[in-house]
Amino acid sequence: MSATGPAALERTILHVDMDSFFAAVEVLVDPSLAGKPVIVGGAGDRGVVASCSYEARVFGIHSAMPSAQARRLCPHATFVHGHYDLYSDYSRRLHDIFESFTPLVEGISLDEAFLDVSGARRLLGDGEAIGWAIRAQVKEDLGLWCAVGVAPSKFVAKLASKAAKPKVEGREIKRGAGVLVVPPEGVLDFLRPLPVEALWGVGPATAARLKRMGALTVGDLADLPAEQLSRTLGQSGRHLHELSWGRDPRSVEPVQAVKSVGHEETYAHDHHEHETLHKEAVRMADAVAQRLRTHALAGRTVVLKVRFHDFDTITRSHTLPSAVDTGPAIARAAASLLDQVDVTPGVRLLGVSVTNLVAGGARQLSLEDVGDDALWSDASAAIDAVRKRFGDEAVGPAALVDAEGLKVKRRGAQQWGPGARGRTDR
Repeated sequence: MSATGPAALERTILHVDMDSFFAAVEVLVDPSLAGKPVIVGGAGDRGVVASCSYEARVFGIHSAMPSAQARRLCPHATFVHGHYDLYSDYSRRLHDIFESFTPLVEGISLDEAFLDVSGARRLLGDGEAIGWAIRAQVKEDLGLWCAVGVAPSKFVAKLASKAAKPKVEGREIKRGAGVLVVPPEGVLDFLRPLPVEALWGVGPATAARLKRMGALTVGDLADLPAEQLSRTLGQSGRHLHELSWGRDPRSVEPVQAVKSVGHEETYAHDHHEHETLHKEAVRMADAVAQRLRTHALAGRTVVLKVRFHDFDTITRSHTLPSAVDTGPAIARAAASLLDQVDVTPGVRLLGVSVTNLVAGGARQLSLEDVGDDALWSDASAAIDAVRKRFGDEAVGPAALVDAEGLKVKRRGAQQWGPGARGRTDR
């Protein structure tokens, strides 16, 4: 169906995206950072930029950039290692605001979501009015700014929110529209001038192939025959052709099932010994198990991720007879997988995750549970209760104790690479 057909006219989709979310939260809790180039991420040589203030973007810094490169571009930037729990708290409050406008909220990440407000228009006004109301509520309740895109489809709404954000032009920060509406009859006019890279699924390789076909803009791509795109790009060619005409029938899906729970960490120095990496696997397994229990989940498949010094990355997995949610069970499976990997070249990143998830409490005892393992469900419940009251580092596996005390894995710690904790002014 055309983007201007009856179904499109009935839908009003919003995409709300926070402005420099992590960096903005850090400035909010530490006003001394206001107006300064702030970078959230790993400050070490192997770190990456997770978020940065617009003052940092003026120097050409952007998310996913290596921290070493960001430091060269802006030597006086303030690095903040990040506080994932704080961002999660703000994200929960943000989504509470969204759900006060409509129950149809599809969270994409901590700082962005799709909202279907089609059923709220009679009570709250049109999409533009709702967009401005959400923006005002977020500012009032959280002290943060967001951009809102309003369109008849998810795809166009996301592009509209990006266009509504502040922009860096030269050494100046240009204020964004805040809310940008793309009405059904204006979808094609909005899309056609955009570069083909704006389409979902167009990376550097696909963009190069499209440009060889003469498609530099979305309009150029739309003018190409769908059959030609299919012959050149396969099934994705027809999908891209549909997007270029603004056709995106996907609905907002409020419930997104969790597919996996995991942790990974990039190290400041390569690890070459199984003994050291076994300890890291125990630390991650303990953290993964706690997150599983927090969300009343258990899983059958344990996945080990290993990235070597040359960035070559492998994954190994093992599926257990029954679902597990305890640290020792996950650690044993991860250790067994790790023993099959030659780590002597040097490991720069290690990750442990659990997939094939089921609702917790549905775990069936098996012969493998005879012995100490049968006691771990009660022990894990006791550990969770102690940590809830006294903090994560109040209790944990003995293998994680060193001269400095118990070192458990916190969610988000080292997520963007190694670096000093807290702020580092360089």
